Amino acid sequence: MLVTTFGELMLRLTTPDTFRFSQVTHLETNFGGAEANVAVLLNQLGDQVTFVTKLPENDIADTAINQLRGYGIDTSFIARGGDRMGLYFLQRGTGIRPSSVIYDRAFSAFATSRKSDYDWDMLFMRTNYFYISGITPALSNELAQTVLDSAKYCHQHQIKVVYDANFRGKLWTSEAAIAFNRQILPYVDICFAHDEDLGPAFGFSIEQSDATTFANRITEYKRSLKKLTANYPNLQTVATIVRDTGTTSSRWASLLCQDRHFYQSPSYLVPTDHEVASGDAFGAGIIHGIINGFSGQEQLDYAIAAAILKLTIPGDYALLSDKEIKAVINKGDQNILR
Repeated sequence: MLVTTFGELMLRLTTPDTFRFSQVTHLETNFGGAEANVAVLLNQLGDQVTFVTKLPENDIADTAINQLRGYGIDTSFIARGGDRMGLYFLQRGTGIRPSSVIYDRAFSAFATSRKSDYDWDMLFMRTNYFYISGITPALSNELAQTVLDSAKYCHQHQIKVVYDANFRGKLWTSEAAIAFNRQILPYVDICFAHDEDLGPAFGFSIEQSDATTFANRITEYKRSLKKLTANYPNLQTVATIVRDTGTTSSRWASLLCQDRHFYQSPSYLVPTDHEVASGDAFGAGIIHGIINGFSGQEQLDYAIAAAILKLTIPGDYALLSDKEIKAVINKGDQNILR
């Protein structure tokens, strides 16, 4: 099975440790982006992956591509051209202070790319799963239409469409995200809609007060997933991470609705950590499980373990092995939510 992921690869600049932007004289650099993050972990787990984006012709972009090739990812469909690579700046939070992200991706090679820049006919001839996220349509009207057209094509040609809502309020409004999701969801087979996405990306009302217990939040999220699958019966799989974040520790669990059957993961109490891309690791875990014939419960347990492990790894990429993920499974408190 070949998975194709389509989205922007950016240069990430991060403050060292938990320093604020105003305190530092240098920034740490690496590469990342939701769709590339998924591609890297899938390849680490032994799955066949192609990553598609557009990057300028310069040494920084060459370095990013060579790094992906080093992880074994097929980069042959990456388009070249444009003026610049997208950037994002990350100030890691700590304790009660959340992380802060600043995007500098306007007019990047990918954000200004057009549907005609990519060899879709050849690409889809060899694709079984097409992974996209809500970040890409937020970048331009052209990319929104490209993502929608691609999803329609895949739906018509028995290619599974995987969609992570990945709402980013710094890129577009909730109203725009909800309107787009109503257009694309009829063509989606596998959807990730995490706790922070269900409201702004789909319009669900979720009670988030401090008085709401974690178990009650699980019930509310389950109700939202039921509504989503009722509204879009084509959705074979919908999954979400549910988090209860405190100043020093956080509780994580996840839900999966697959073919109208519900599954719930163990919960994990972990130190509050502000590293990013755990949701991408979760999505890759579900896809890996589906491709490799895991049961619904196995998919979910595998995915939440991958997400928890990603919290321990600096950078965007979840550099994990199958053995490491399996070692974490069943170490959560399996009774806390029952």
